[in-house]
Amino acid sequence: MSEIKTEFLFRIALEVEVLNLGDTPYGSRRVGRFGTGSFEGPKLKGTVLPGGACWMLLRRDDVLEIEVRITLQTDDKQQIYMSWKGFRHGPKEVIDRLNRGEIVDPETYYFRTTPYFETSSEKYGWMNRICSVATGSRNASGRTFEVFQVL
Repeated sequence: MSEIKTEFLFRIALEVEVLNLGDTPYGSRRVGRFGTGSFEGPKLKGTVLPGGACWMLLRRDDVLEIEVRITLQTDDKQQIYMSWKGFRHGPKEVIDRLNRGEIVDPETYYFRTTPYFETSSEKYGWMNRICSVATGSRNASGRTFEVFQVL
């Protein structure tokens, strides 16, 4: 079997406000509302439109499950729906620092997602037919992801 290869697609930065809904039967539930955001890469760049959100569940095994839906608008005014699921986990002391809003080296914890795209744009229609992966990091008010197309 051949090795999986990737190509850098873009970097996306998102501002997020997180609401903590507390402990539910499934774990600790949070909902995030995205404010402003931007993305840039060799094939496309633009802004994140208002109205996106993320749904998070901190499971009993201390893994944070994340589901996100946002709309990208390219600099040439094309819109792309982007969604992903992912996981974030790491050593307790690292996650505690993240939860306090401290700056933490993203190499010290696992934050991976699987983005998918949907668009009616002819120019960006190729995105309807790709798989991608992303690595994430967070700070007190935002999230950053490096998105890679799986070749």
